[in-house]
Amino acid sequence: MHVKQPPQRRSIVAVAAVFGLLIATAGACTIGSAQPMQIVPATAALLALPDTAGIAAQFTPTVVNVRISGTHKVSTSDDATEQDSDEDSGSQDADAVRDFLRRFQQRFGGLPREMRLPVRGEGSGFIVRSDGVILTAAHVINDAEEVLVKLTDRREFRAKVLGTDAVTDVAVLKIDATDLPFVSLAPPQPLRVGEWVLAIGSPFGFESSVTVGVISATRRSLPGGGVPFIQTDTAVNPGNSGGPLFNMRGEVIGINAQIYSRTGGYQGLSFAIPIDVAKRAEEQILAAGQVRHARLGVTLQELDQTLAESFKLDQATGALINDVEKGGPADRAGLESGDVVLTVNGQAVNVSGDVSAILGLAAPGDPIDLDVWHQGARRTFHARLDEAINHASRNPDAVAPRPKGRLGLALRPLQPDERRDSGVLSGLLIESVSDAAARAGLQPGDLLLAIDGKPVSTVAQVDIAAGGSNRSVALLVQRGARKVYVPLRLV
Repeated sequence: MHVKQPPQRRSIVAVAAVFGLLIATAGACTIGSAQPMQIVPATAALLALPDTAGIAAQFTPTVVNVRISGTHKVSTSDDATEQDSDEDSGSQDADAVRDFLRRFQQRFGGLPREMRLPVRGEGSGFIVRSDGVILTAAHVINDAEEVLVKLTDRREFRAKVLGTDAVTDVAVLKIDATDLPFVSLAPPQPLRVGEWVLAIGSPFGFESSVTVGVISATRRSLPGGGVPFIQTDTAVNPGNSGGPLFNMRGEVIGINAQIYSRTGGYQGLSFAIPIDVAKRAEEQILAAGQVRHARLGVTLQELDQTLAESFKLDQATGALINDVEKGGPADRAGLESGDVVLTVNGQAVNVSGDVSAILGLAAPGDPIDLDVWHQGARRTFHARLDEAINHASRNPDAVAPRPKGRLGLALRPLQPDERRDSGVLSGLLIESVSDAAARAGLQPGDLLLAIDGKPVSTVAQVDIAAGGSNRSVALLVQRGARKVYVPLRLV
């Protein structure tokens, strides 16, 4: 049966046929004395596009969903600080809970100044070894007492946190599994703005979601960070954090970590931790349980044209030193505020993030050479890097050690920096509580200083003190700057 086409439809078909004929014969056509027309076939353009579908199919099984449960400190007082907020979710839930508690306290009273409320969250991660070693972002597992990892085949594992590093925002997890698919990490190499990239993760809990974009910038500095971020326009949302960013060779070039947003959702700017930075953190955590960072002892800012002219520089390139830590490596080397760092170990410094990128791969004690614009002339300074204090690295036997013994406490010795910050000479950090300790009002983060008036600095001393026949003990506990004896009835 023949169906008569409408006149408009026939016109479209005719135009399409003529256009197809032109493409087929364009290579042989000449118009007057012009050169032959060169029209690239559509198939060639399609072949030039990256194989994002192939990369997604091959590497989606290496990406995991990370779910956490734990508790989060919320202040009920009017002088609460932003540090009480939920960093990962934009603090909206924490703010709502805090406002409710304040209203409750004003009306009924009886609430403490601080409370620990249940926290649940999720993010992403990716398998880097077949025996179950996983990389993710450290902020994904903040406040975690339990971390669950879900694979694409629906298997779930309770993960052990081998260590975290707040400076680079990298965490290393381990699950009890073998023969797992794992990613390939990209070798150190310059990234190009405009390169195609692909992200896989669990935005808003939608597991194995794939998004594609390009690199928008490299070595991007963000406030408060020491990481030279990769900036992309790949769609990344809450839940993508900790997931991999792939290049078009199927290699991981970064860990998706942050977005810039005024709404809490994706607005075209996402940031990833470079994989060479993450790899260095992983290697140190696996070897020693913590990450050691090098410190030059300066604060830097970007150099604009006006500043460059005021310092008599020909162009606005380099990193301007606006403060030098007294007694630090830079101070010992002779650097001053107002100096402009032009190169570090022969590597050009265009923006301040370049210095962070170079120092991020250095180790404490390493010597470095800095080419600096100093008092109107170019000079070379030699410095030896110090070690930066990292308060967040840890190597627990588990995510949240389970409370044990008659006291219902999980304890660990204080680190040197924790002793200094708390102002105590000895004591034990309470990591989690249950049973008698929970009933007495003790909280994770409290410091146990003494039992029945006897100072304690080891878990063995606590076991001995609690192992007697006493029905109750008095614990000297420090919370913040306040010390108090807490009576605890044993079972």
